[in-house]
Amino acid sequence: MRWRKMIVVSCVLLLIVPIVSVTWAAEEQTLIAIDAGHGGGDGGAVAADGTTESSLNLQIAQKLEGIFCFLGYPTVMTRAGEESLADGDAGTVRQQKVTDLKNRVALIQKSGSDVLISIHQNSLPGHPEVHGAQTFYNTVSWAGDLAAAVQYGLNGSVNVSNEKICKPIGDDIYLMKNVKCPAILVECGFMSNPSEVRLLQSEGYQKQLAAAIAAAYLNYMNE
Repeated sequence: MRWRKMIVVSCVLLLIVPIVSVTWAAEEQTLIAIDAGHGGGDGGAVAADGTTESSLNLQIAQKLEGIFCFLGYPTVMTRAGEESLADGDAGTVRQQKVTDLKNRVALIQKSGSDVLISIHQNSLPGHPEVHGAQTFYNTVSWAGDLAAAVQYGLNGSVNVSNEKICKPIGDDIYLMKNVKCPAILVECGFMSNPSEVRLLQSEGYQKQLAAAIAAAYLNYMNE
């Protein structure tokens, strides 16, 4: 198992510079819930070229899960496909969104997840020049410290010369407010920035984002 982990470390090192060394300890493993934001009829933010946030969220979340699973870390995905978690009898779009979020919370709670990583994209149509990845966190336990670690990793990989700081999440974000475990939300980029959207559509860039998040998480958990 250790040689597999060392191979991934080498791959991550090629993607992320600088990065602190990672050491793994089985007793440090936690059940990681990975949430691909939006889905189904709720596409989230939409780029000028028609790209939906929900599709990018899923692609990045799947790559993040792939890294953790390859390393032997247990994960649970809130959604593994394009569909949402809305109840079948939810009629209006609002009802669909409400039941979707409630069902995500229930899934995370029932699974016994120790931490949540939620993947999203940002949008600021009035300022299309704004770009970069930013991390937000809920108020549970060590979520703020984890968010800071992930933000540090993102700043050193995809935010070079465009560093951002992590921030507490607003009370209006239902999922982050209602889960009982430490939770971070990663806004991977801006759907309102055409250049960044092209980057976010790239499989290589998606892998770089996922690797930065995973490496920062593992570093933090093994400090």
